[in-house]
Amino acid sequence: MATVVNMQNQAGEIPTAEELVDRARAMIPALKSRAKQCTAERNVPAETISEMQEAGFFKVLQPKRMGGYEMHPNVFFSIQKLLAEGCMSTGWVYGVLGCHPYEMALFDDKAQQEVWGDNPSMLVSSTYQPVGKVEHAEGGFYLSGHWGFSSGSVHCGWVLLGALVFPEDGQGPPDMRTFLLPREDYEIDRDSWQVFGLQGTGSHDIIVDRVFVPEYRTHRAVEGFMCDNPGQKVNEGPLYSLPWAQVFVRSVSTAAFGGARAAVNAAMAIMESRISTNTGKASKEDPMLHGAIAAAHSQMLEMELTQKASFDELMELAESGKEIPMEKRSLFAYQSSTVVRRLARLVDDMM
Repeated sequence: MATVVNMQNQAGEIPTAEELVDRARAMIPALKSRAKQCTAERNVPAETISEMQEAGFFKVLQPKRMGGYEMHPNVFFSIQKLLAEGCMSTGWVYGVLGCHPYEMALFDDKAQQEVWGDNPSMLVSSTYQPVGKVEHAEGGFYLSGHWGFSSGSVHCGWVLLGALVFPEDGQGPPDMRTFLLPREDYEIDRDSWQVFGLQGTGSHDIIVDRVFVPEYRTHRAVEGFMCDNPGQKVNEGPLYSLPWAQVFVRSVSTAAFGGARAAVNAAMAIMESRISTNTGKASKEDPMLHGAIAAAHSQMLEMELTQKASFDELMELAESGKEIPMEKRSLFAYQSSTVVRRLARLVDDMM
């Protein structure tokens, strides 16, 4: 208990949601100025990660008992959208790294203490591809494999890796788990991230050569789905009774809102100054462009309000101790899955 008390003291005064959102908005010019560097280096600059740490952004979904703020998910998503407006890759990395404290809160307390005990600001990357090879062992498992797409991994001291655990007797279905490993147990292939889009996310490959992972450093997907996780014994707030996937799926679609907002702003600026080389007329006189911008703005607002309303409803159910209906969970996940394609089409229309 002494360790937890010390971490609560280290957390200091918790900023308000408004203060955190204002800090994110204030970062937009700096993120825009570093966007080319981010792309060229294929990683979010260390300076940016440090500034986000100092602003407290990564603590939004982290338990208070472990030095975090334990805030409403909508605060987290509001920050992510603003960061992505400045730099899409930065917004993506924040969404991924920033949601991991939520899953860490679902792990056994011993795992939480190992990650945050000495450093409440420790960051964790992930790749949930179920490609790991798992061997049963006394007290845990041996894990090996080669995973792709671990965004922001160079800035992190731990990683979450997906793998299927097959029954020792060969009977029954496999158990999907997330394995938690410290930095000394894996390699990062920094030459693996050569892509067309989101170049700055540093989503490098992770390589593991048969390391032991204790049972308490694994998280079963079924526990996240059933909202019955080991970490809930110590993190008893309603926030951590939400289905883990509801938080995760939105963390990987929400950056698109920021990118689309930046595109709308750019279209507005172009409309004010551009003269068509074909017609000689100003773009601000083009009704088609006006319509495309209006459609993008209004439909993006609709999608954002839907996201906000869904998490308000999820939190209301969690705070009242009610079970979240499966049809609601399916609807909210579906809505998240439509965001990127819809926004991409709207940006295409403006182009």
